[in-house]
Amino acid sequence: MTFDPADRKRWMGLLARAEAGRLSVLWAAQGLDPEFDWLRRPEIGTAMVRGRAGATGAPFNLGEVTVTRCALKLRDGTVGHAYVQGRDRDKARIAAIVDALMQTGAAEALRAGILDPLAAERDAARTGRAAKADATRVEFFTMVRGED
Repeated sequence: MTFDPADRKRWMGLLARAEAGRLSVLWAAQGLDPEFDWLRRPEIGTAMVRGRAGATGAPFNLGEVTVTRCALKLRDGTVGHAYVQGRDRDKARIAAIVDALMQTGAAEALRAGILDPLAAERDAARTGRAAKADATRVEFFTMVRGED
């Protein structure tokens, strides 16, 4: 099965940013338990986070963040990877399985059962944050002082 690498980037990002408990609930609802072999068991480490001053300046090392990564291979040979922030081995395992299954015929069911709900929740959270920020907006205007 072929897929667009940009699409894979989107679903892996969505899985990585998902709240661990919510991802576990959505995964359990799928009722899937595929057999796989570990290529790399979940391991915890750190990654350097880089930033740019003003988003355009020279890059600099901001600091380290804890990440958990893993890789696995389904019985059909499909490989799944996951890198998630934090120390949650179970979230990394689920994300890697979903990544692998998204490259198979199970992709549409997983998209509807896991990825679409996660994307909808992410969009709703963004809209809520934007509305909250918009409520604090101050409109500045110039008052005519009558001296002219």
